Amino acid sequence: MNPHSDFRYIKLNKPYDVLCQFTDPAGRATLKDFVTVPGVYSVGRLDRDSEGLILLTNDGAMAHQLTNPRHAHPRTYWVQVEGEPTRVDLDHLERGVELNDGLTLPTRAAVLPGEPELPPRSVPIRFRKNVPTSWIELTLREGRNRQVRRMTAAVGYPTLRLIRAFIGPIALGSLQPGEWVDLTPEEMTALKSSIQANQPRRRRRR
Repeated sequence: MNPHSDFRYIKLNKPYDVLCQFTDPAGRATLKDFVTVPGVYSVGRLDRDSEGLILLTNDGAMAHQLTNPRHAHPRTYWVQVEGEPTRVDLDHLERGVELNDGLTLPTRAAVLPGEPELPPRSVPIRFRKNVPTSWIELTLREGRNRQVRRMTAAVGYPTLRLIRAFIGPIALGSLQPGEWVDLTPEEMTALKSSIQANQPRRRRRR
């Protein structure tokens, strides 16, 4: 018998204005409104005003590997910002930004060639008539509170919309807000390989 046969691995497109938890005393929308699989929980979090990819599982060991800061597992975000970042601005993001809780780790940053194909947000984005907007892609290996928003604001480009597009090799893909599916065998293989590749290296004993 496969000892892992009872584990579930799910990806969800978390909608805007949904809490990344299963209960809320105030009655706000939570993951429970979309995922009815018993026993699973979110691997990491997305802010209420952020959207996109969430992994859920009942496999505690894998969840720990994905969220342990020592493993530095990559997460990629598509970020709509006010203004048009220059290469200098992107270099600043990539080197690290000084926030009130310290310097961020190096990241990858690029301006996307156009707006990603995404469903409209349930609450429209605020626009200022004479201020252009841009989409940038950021790949982080740490997860501080509201880090992406603080980073873009620190270099002069407030975040308007934030979508997590990838967790390691797992892509949001064509999931619509509120939709979820079990990971495919191919996705599971890719995820396990990524976890193995991001294992902390042990120091050799002399």
